[in-house]
Amino acid sequence: MTSQTISSQTTSSGDSPSEATSSGEIEVASDHIDPELRADIAHVTTLLGDVLRRTEGEEFLELVEQVRTLDDESRARVLAALDIPTATRLARAFTAYFHLANTTEQVHRARAYRRDRQEAGGWLERAVARVTEGGLSDELAAQVASLAVRPVFTAHPTEAARRSTLDKLRRIAALLELPEDHARTRRMAEAIELLWLTDEVRIEPPNPVDEARNGIYYLESLSRESIPEVLDELRARLDDAGVPVPPAWRPLRFGSWMGGDRDGNPRVTPSITREILVLQARHGIGVIRDMLAELRRTLSVSERISPVDQEVRDRAVAMLAVLPGVDPRYPRLNAEEPYRLYLTCVDVRLQLTADRLTRGTPHLAGQDYRDDDELLADLELLHRSVLTHQGPTIGTGQVQQVVDAVAASGLTLATLDIREHAERHHQALGQLVDRLDILDRPYADLDRPTRTALLARELGSRRPLAPYPPALDEQGAATLAIFDTVRWALDALGERVIDSYIISMTQGADDVLAAALLAREAGLIDLTGGIARIGFAPLLETLVELEHAGEILDKLLIDPAYRRLVALRGDVQEVMLGYSDSNKQGGIAASQWLIQKAQRQARDVGRRHGVQVRFFHGRGGSVGRGGGPTYEAIMSLPPGAVEGTVKLTEQGEVISDKYALPQLARENLELMLAATLEATVLHRKDRRAPRDAAAWDAVMEKVALAAEGRYRELVARPELPAYFLAATPVDQLGALRLGSRPSRRPDSSAGLDGLRAIPWVFGWTQSRQVVPGWYGVGTGLAHAAGDLEALQKMYAGWPFFRAFIDNVAMTLAKTDLGIARNYVATLAPELGAEILEDLETEFALTLAQVLAVCGDAELLARQPSLRATLEVRERYLAPLHHLQVQLLARHRAGESDPELERALMLTTNGIAAGMRNTG
Repeated sequence: MTSQTISSQTTSSGDSPSEATSSGEIEVASDHIDPELRADIAHVTTLLGDVLRRTEGEEFLELVEQVRTLDDESRARVLAALDIPTATRLARAFTAYFHLANTTEQVHRARAYRRDRQEAGGWLERAVARVTEGGLSDELAAQVASLAVRPVFTAHPTEAARRSTLDKLRRIAALLELPEDHARTRRMAEAIELLWLTDEVRIEPPNPVDEARNGIYYLESLSRESIPEVLDELRARLDDAGVPVPPAWRPLRFGSWMGGDRDGNPRVTPSITREILVLQARHGIGVIRDMLAELRRTLSVSERISPVDQEVRDRAVAMLAVLPGVDPRYPRLNAEEPYRLYLTCVDVRLQLTADRLTRGTPHLAGQDYRDDDELLADLELLHRSVLTHQGPTIGTGQVQQVVDAVAASGLTLATLDIREHAERHHQALGQLVDRLDILDRPYADLDRPTRTALLARELGSRRPLAPYPPALDEQGAATLAIFDTVRWALDALGERVIDSYIISMTQGADDVLAAALLAREAGLIDLTGGIARIGFAPLLETLVELEHAGEILDKLLIDPAYRRLVALRGDVQEVMLGYSDSNKQGGIAASQWLIQKAQRQARDVGRRHGVQVRFFHGRGGSVGRGGGPTYEAIMSLPPGAVEGTVKLTEQGEVISDKYALPQLARENLELMLAATLEATVLHRKDRRAPRDAAAWDAVMEKVALAAEGRYRELVARPELPAYFLAATPVDQLGALRLGSRPSRRPDSSAGLDGLRAIPWVFGWTQSRQVVPGWYGVGTGLAHAAGDLEALQKMYAGWPFFRAFIDNVAMTLAKTDLGIARNYVATLAPELGAEILEDLETEFALTLAQVLAVCGDAELLARQPSLRATLEVRERYLAPLHHLQVQLLARHRAGESDPELERALMLTTNGIAAGMRNTG
């Protein structure tokens, strides 16, 4: 953009035009912004201005500046008069600014973290220090073996930026890390011009395989760089504390839903799941082979100088005897370098493994690898020899990092979860049971207790329900076929490739038993034979199910057959908690509080049954879908709810924000591991005094109930669906082509109930109303206002409540009801006045109550960097919002130009980039 000053004042209306600096660079005015960051944003956006001048002309550049600085009324007149091609270019210009600003901020976050590491130590160093300073080194040693952190990448469609755009931004980030000189400036200008010439809008929506490729893009980089570095750091910190690391230690592994999430996505078929697993394996094996090639070049140990275990030599001879395709020159050239010869054999076996999977042929013992356990056995044999004979300097270096990377990533880079809707299992089972003629009525007519008793009895029986494969209708056959695919995957790729089968919309124990019984039919479960190859996880995602979490889990574990299944899975029961739907249903206060209580209930039920409950947190990117800072989220979990394990979803734009740059990926993984260690060792008991715990719980109950009541009044208003559809751009989400999954559940109603949580949050966020992140909280806090001192003590002394309030504060800062009023006035003038007035009343109350609880004079007073970031963006967001409103009005008035729809999609991309989240 042209020379300008970006105001630090957040407003929805235009302020006086900014003063231009004499140097022609952008001045980012904010006392809280790091000067280096300010300078770098000025640099990249000035280069963007140069690109616009070269490619679009001086007149267009002047239009960008005019639209940015005009007041609302004047801006609206200018935007209304634009033709579609100019509107499109304008939307792209503001979007490009946000992409560049976001990338620059990411680079500076990484720099800041490097400085923090040097000055105060990294996340892991500080966490281990806190544990040892507390005299809990023995407790740390006891818990290290159980450490298991698993971020799970999902294909939920909230990433508005294309991979082509992300590639360009990663190139710009790499250039920003280089010393500033003329060559860097030229390369930066080239990268920014290529960014401008790249279309941000997808031609077609991605299919599930495309989504998997996008996940693989990140997983490959993590396996090569971040995972080995983080695990090396963790080992070093534990070694400093005198804590031994157990053998076969696997504290970190990624998960994925890409290719396994069937709930509401008819495009995820069994054949697609199989195709994606083979794709992951090919890429995973490629990463391992690259690492082994580098290790082979490095590990040039000569037996003339340093000995090697006889077992390594014998193993190499044994492999050479059966492996086809080993070039005869290797035994000759590496005759005195046995490690290199050994790694050559391992590499050939990996190539044969990839060939087997591509062809779909059976495993050949001794040639290809059956699974990553076989591969790790070979690598660990090599590692032991290096430690024994070459010593710890070499043994804890590159060899250790390769072993750690393979242990964490396996052959497929990530463990795939399967998810299916509960009703699909009952639909298939009903056909099998009804043919047995053992009931006095159809299976579908059974109540839950009767169905639970029937399924438990059948699960404990050895009798199959039907010959295999059974005769089922098309839908039932597709449901059962996924279990066949799971069995194939475990046979072809090993037991770690699929771990959990998640049952969406679980309402009772029968929903979990139904899935387990189908797995038994497919040969995955044999309780008599001691076989349980996968585990089952109820997904509790509505307020009712969260409230009855303990009861549902107890009914499962009290059944001897299911309890036997859990015992075969190591006495671990996974429970997934749904943040999005519960928030959509009852508001953020009720959702957060019920999830907190559900964990306590399930934890206590698990303890009574001698079972560890592993919680899987289905967190979205936005606060309205469970998002927020990860460290604070983990530390705010109930005492005893972590037990060394944290599993959580990483969705949409969160993935690129956390993992696009290697340094940020490392920081994010370190903080997850650090928080898990601290929560496990230091927070096994409630940190609140017993009297405070009871009193504060009672206050939070009061807050949540009042907030839920206020929220439900809003969503129950008969005019709200029409208001939401008219006053927000939610109807544009499908046109964005973000993902392969429909925005509505199959066979759902046309109203708000059938709408998924992502479009619900998307519409409110794009129009700057951000209702799911704060609505009702003010009423809830005001209801407990007589306990203001207690609320302030809760904020100071209860991590759960503090994280809750801080997240609400962040959404309040992102809310701008002045901008929202423009959406309503232009798009829903007859519908929206009363609802918007209601939103403004609750917003003002929530703002006042949150500030009172925090004891602050303004939002984000304790997070000046975040506040400054939001302020800086506002002058560029306002024009995009106004442009979106104008384009939506034209679109809804009947204009059918395809370029109009494209321009609308571009405004959506830009607002998502500016807000740092889509939905």
